Amino acid sequence: MSSILKKTYEWIDKRVQLETLVEFMGKKYVPVHRHSIWYYFGGVSLFLFIIQVVTGILLLLYYKGSEQLAFESIQFIMSKVQFGWLIRSIHSWAANLFILSAFIHMFSVFFERSYREPREITWITGMFMLFLGMGFGFSGYLLPWNELAFFATKVGTDIAGVLPFVGKPIMVFLRGGDEVTGATLSRFFGFHVAVLPGIFTVLLSIHLVLVQRQGMSEPMGMENVPASERKTMPFFPNFLLRDLLFWLIVLNVLAILAVFFPWELGKKADAFASAPAGIRPEWYFMFMFQTLKFIPAKVLFIDGEVLGVLLFGAAGLLWMIVPFWDRKSSRGEKSRLINYVGLFVVVYIIIFTTLGYVL
Repeated sequence: MSSILKKTYEWIDKRVQLETLVEFMGKKYVPVHRHSIWYYFGGVSLFLFIIQVVTGILLLLYYKGSEQLAFESIQFIMSKVQFGWLIRSIHSWAANLFILSAFIHMFSVFFERSYREPREITWITGMFMLFLGMGFGFSGYLLPWNELAFFATKVGTDIAGVLPFVGKPIMVFLRGGDEVTGATLSRFFGFHVAVLPGIFTVLLSIHLVLVQRQGMSEPMGMENVPASERKTMPFFPNFLLRDLLFWLIVLNVLAILAVFFPWELGKKADAFASAPAGIRPEWYFMFMFQTLKFIPAKVLFIDGEVLGVLLFGAAGLLWMIVPFWDRKSSRGEKSRLINYVGLFVVVYIIIFTTLGYVL
């Protein structure tokens, strides 16, 4: 058996030069320090994305992306397809864990100042991937064509429509018309399985290449420590095995959630029915949704919703370009302002997300 594996490895190595890749990974080192654990959440996010792709393809074999058949096809998957309920539950839970892991990864990069020169592009591609991940969640939410998703999508696209000048065209583009209809479902289906994955894959490729080229970012101040005193570990096999261990832990958590808390389907959407009580977005949009509820209808002469959406847009832009205005970190100087900004954002998101569920 070992001789067969050896010959197989040699056959592949001769054609794709696996040995060169192994040598490269063996020469690559990862910094070891008290914050090293945060390195693993980037890999966890990648792992959950892979699960999303695999389970999404399996669901796509039976899903029908039309107003007449979408809900029934999900019912068929959950009741007739062997382990279909489990695949759908894994897909849904993995989507939420992916966004959670991406948020943790983003904040760890922010507080470690890992966005500083020369990693500005790595940060920006990561931010775009987080936004796309939230777009995956928003577009996929409608695909079962159930009552809750239908009205939540209506509210979500209504919010996009309040933007001055561009709001109405954006809303019509997303919906495929003035109202949420079967055309909206078709568009969201296309976004979810083709447009967003294509863009995400390109950004992911760029992001991974940059991470491999630049290596793991070290904490601020480490550049002043002599190389002989810095603790490191080989990427292969040490770091890679630890990464795989984290993946295994996440897989177990995902399996427990999918089995013991299966994703419900609810009632089929009815455009003529009144909206059910408790319509709310997914948790990762909740802090924005709850903020908009607290803003008065009019603030001076500006519509409250318009002001809220514009403020969130401006805040998101400032957050994305932090490498370009946090010049202290690029010079190796620590900034308390950045810590306060990051802490404020984390606390704000937690508080307003919680309020969205308790009020």
